[in-house]
Amino acid sequence: MEDYRELVERAKRRDKDAFAGLYELVYQDMYRFALYTLKNGQDAEDVVSDTVADAFESIRRLRSAEAFRGWIFKILSNKCKRKLKEYVRKTVEVPDDLCMGQDFTEGALVREAFAKLTDEERLIISMQLFAGYSSREIGQVLHKSDNTVRSSKSRALKKLEQLLKE
Repeated sequence: MEDYRELVERAKRRDKDAFAGLYELVYQDMYRFALYTLKNGQDAEDVVSDTVADAFESIRRLRSAEAFRGWIFKILSNKCKRKLKEYVRKTVEVPDDLCMGQDFTEGALVREAFAKLTDEERLIISMQLFAGYSSREIGQVLHKSDNTVRSSKSRALKKLEQLLKE
Protein backbone atom coordinates (compact mmCIF):
# COMPACT_ATOMS: atom_id res chain seq x y z
CA MET A 1 0.00 0.00 0.00
CA GLU A 2 1.07 3.52 -0.74
CA ASP A 3 2.69 5.54 2.04
CA TYR A 4 0.05 7.10 4.33
CA ARG A 5 1.74 10.50 4.32
CA GLU A 6 1.84 10.49 0.54
CA LEU A 7 -1.89 9.77 0.37
CA VAL A 8 -2.63 12.71 2.67
CA GLU A 9 -0.38 15.04 0.70
CA ARG A 10 -1.97 14.00 -2.58
CA ALA A 11 -5.46 14.32 -1.08
CA LYS A 12 -4.60 17.85 0.03
CA ARG A 13 -3.91 18.60 -3.63
CA ARG A 14 -7.48 17.43 -4.44
CA ASP A 15 -6.47 13.97 -5.67
CA LYS A 16 -9.74 12.01 -5.37
CA ASP A 17 -8.02 8.65 -5.69
CA ALA A 18 -5.70 9.46 -2.80
CA PHE A 19 -8.64 10.55 -0.64
CA ALA A 20 -10.47 7.36 -1.59
CA GLY A 21 -7.42 5.42 -0.42
CA LEU A 22 -7.54 7.19 2.94
CA TYR A 23 -11.27 6.62 3.24
CA GLU A 24 -10.75 2.93 2.52
CA LEU A 25 -8.58 2.73 5.63
CA VAL A 26 -11.33 3.98 7.96
CA TYR A 27 -14.75 3.45 6.34
CA GLN A 28 -15.71 0.26 8.21
CA ASP A 29 -14.91 1.74 11.60
CA MET A 30 -16.68 4.97 10.67
CA TYR A 31 -19.85 3.14 9.70
CA ARG A 32 -19.76 0.95 12.82
CA PHE A 33 -19.22 4.02 14.98
CA ALA A 34 -22.18 5.83 13.41
CA LEU A 35 -24.44 2.75 13.45
CA TYR A 36 -23.84 1.96 17.10
CA THR A 37 -24.18 5.61 18.05
CA LEU A 38 -27.33 6.37 16.07
CA LYS A 39 -28.99 2.91 16.03
CA ASN A 40 -30.20 3.51 12.47
CA GLY A 41 -28.48 2.16 9.36
CA GLN A 42 -29.77 4.82 6.98
CA ASP A 43 -28.81 7.67 9.30
CA ALA A 44 -25.40 6.06 9.83
CA GLU A 45 -24.83 5.93 6.08
CA ASP A 46 -25.96 9.56 5.77
CA VAL A 47 -23.64 10.93 8.46
CA VAL A 48 -20.69 8.92 7.12
CA SER A 49 -21.41 10.25 3.64
CA ASP A 50 -21.70 13.84 4.93
CA THR A 51 -18.49 13.38 6.90
CA VAL A 52 -16.59 12.17 3.86
CA ALA A 53 -17.82 15.08 1.76
CA ASP A 54 -16.89 17.62 4.44
CA ALA A 55 -13.53 15.95 5.05
CA PHE A 56 -12.67 16.04 1.36
CA GLU A 57 -13.57 19.74 1.21
CA SER A 58 -11.49 20.63 4.25
CA ILE A 59 -8.55 18.19 4.09
CA ARG A 60 -6.23 21.04 3.18
CA ARG A 61 -6.55 22.21 6.78
CA LEU A 62 -5.32 18.87 8.17
CA ARG A 63 -2.02 19.63 9.87
CA SER A 64 -0.37 16.22 9.93
CA ALA A 65 -0.90 12.93 8.12
CA GLU A 66 -0.89 11.03 11.42
CA ALA A 67 -3.91 13.03 12.57
CA PHE A 68 -6.16 11.94 9.68
CA ARG A 69 -8.01 9.17 11.54
CA GLY A 70 -8.69 11.26 14.64
CA TRP A 71 -9.59 14.27 12.51
CA ILE A 72 -12.16 12.46 10.37
CA PHE A 73 -13.66 10.75 13.44
CA LYS A 74 -14.00 14.12 15.16
CA ILE A 75 -16.02 15.34 12.17
CA LEU A 76 -18.10 12.15 12.31
CA SER A 77 -18.72 12.36 16.06
CA ASN A 78 -19.89 15.97 15.73
CA LYS A 79 -22.30 14.94 12.97
CA CYS A 80 -23.57 12.07 15.11
CA LYS A 81 -24.14 14.42 18.05
CA ARG A 82 -26.15 16.76 15.80
CA LYS A 83 -28.20 13.84 14.51
CA LEU A 84 -28.89 12.67 18.09
CA LYS A 85 -30.20 16.15 18.88
CA GLU A 86 -32.54 15.82 15.90
CA TYR A 87 -33.83 12.54 17.35
CA VAL A 88 -34.79 14.31 20.56
CA ARG A 89 -36.95 16.74 18.60
CA LYS A 90 -38.92 14.08 16.72
CA THR A 91 -40.87 11.00 17.72
CA VAL A 92 -41.34 7.88 15.66
CA GLU A 93 -43.82 5.06 16.13
CA VAL A 94 -42.14 1.65 16.21
CA PRO A 95 -44.37 -1.20 15.03
CA ASP A 96 -45.13 -3.76 17.76
CA ASP A 97 -44.30 -6.67 15.47
CA LEU A 98 -40.93 -5.31 14.40
CA CYS A 99 -38.91 -8.11 16.00
CA MET A 100 -41.55 -10.74 16.69
CA GLY A 101 -40.80 -14.24 15.49
CA GLN A 102 -37.16 -13.55 14.69
CA ASP A 103 -34.24 -15.49 16.07
CA PHE A 104 -31.64 -13.13 17.47
CA THR A 105 -27.99 -13.84 16.92
CA GLU A 106 -25.43 -12.89 19.50
CA GLY A 107 -24.63 -9.74 17.50
CA ALA A 108 -28.27 -8.74 17.46
CA LEU A 109 -28.46 -9.18 21.23
CA VAL A 110 -25.41 -6.97 21.69
CA ARG A 111 -26.92 -4.32 19.38
CA GLU A 112 -30.21 -4.52 21.25
CA ALA A 113 -28.47 -4.07 24.60
CA PHE A 114 -26.28 -1.29 23.19
CA ALA A 115 -29.41 0.50 21.98
CA LYS A 116 -30.72 0.60 25.56
CA LEU A 117 -27.79 2.73 26.68
CA THR A 118 -28.24 6.49 26.76
CA ASP A 119 -27.11 8.54 23.77
CA GLU A 120 -24.07 9.76 25.68
CA GLU A 121 -23.12 6.25 26.86
CA ARG A 122 -23.33 4.93 23.28
CA LEU A 123 -21.28 7.86 22.02
CA ILE A 124 -18.52 7.38 24.61
CA ILE A 125 -18.24 3.63 24.03
CA SER A 126 -18.38 4.04 20.24
CA MET A 127 -15.74 6.75 20.27
CA GLN A 128 -13.37 4.48 22.16
CA LEU A 129 -14.11 1.14 20.50
CA PHE A 130 -14.53 2.19 16.88
CA ALA A 131 -12.64 5.45 16.62
CA GLY A 132 -9.87 4.67 19.08
CA TYR A 133 -10.26 7.89 21.05
CA SER A 134 -8.68 8.12 24.50
CA SER A 135 -10.70 9.33 27.50
CA ARG A 136 -8.94 12.68 27.25
CA GLU A 137 -9.86 13.05 23.57
CA ILE A 138 -13.47 12.01 24.20
CA GLY A 139 -13.62 14.54 27.02
CA GLN A 140 -12.42 17.28 24.68
CA VAL A 141 -15.08 16.42 22.11
CA LEU A 142 -17.88 16.17 24.69
CA HIS A 143 -16.61 19.06 26.85
CA LYS A 144 -16.18 16.83 29.89
CA SER A 145 -13.20 15.96 32.06
CA ASP A 146 -11.37 12.75 31.20
CA ASN A 147 -12.22 11.44 34.70
CA THR A 148 -15.92 11.97 34.00
CA VAL A 149 -15.55 10.17 30.68
CA ARG A 150 -13.76 7.23 32.33
CA SER A 151 -16.46 6.86 35.01
CA SER A 152 -19.27 7.24 32.46
CA LYS A 153 -17.61 4.61 30.28
CA SER A 154 -17.17 2.25 33.22
CA ARG A 155 -20.83 2.62 34.26
CA ALA A 156 -21.97 2.15 30.65
CA LEU A 157 -19.94 -1.03 30.25
CA LYS A 158 -21.32 -2.44 33.52
CA LYS A 159 -24.82 -1.53 32.38
CA LEU A 160 -24.19 -3.21 29.01
CA GLU A 161 -22.89 -6.32 30.74
CA GLN A 162 -25.98 -6.43 32.97
CA LEU A 163 -28.30 -5.99 29.98
CA LEU A 164 -26.61 -8.90 28.21
CA LYS A 165 -27.16 -11.14 31.24
CA GLU A 166 -30.90 -10.46 31.28
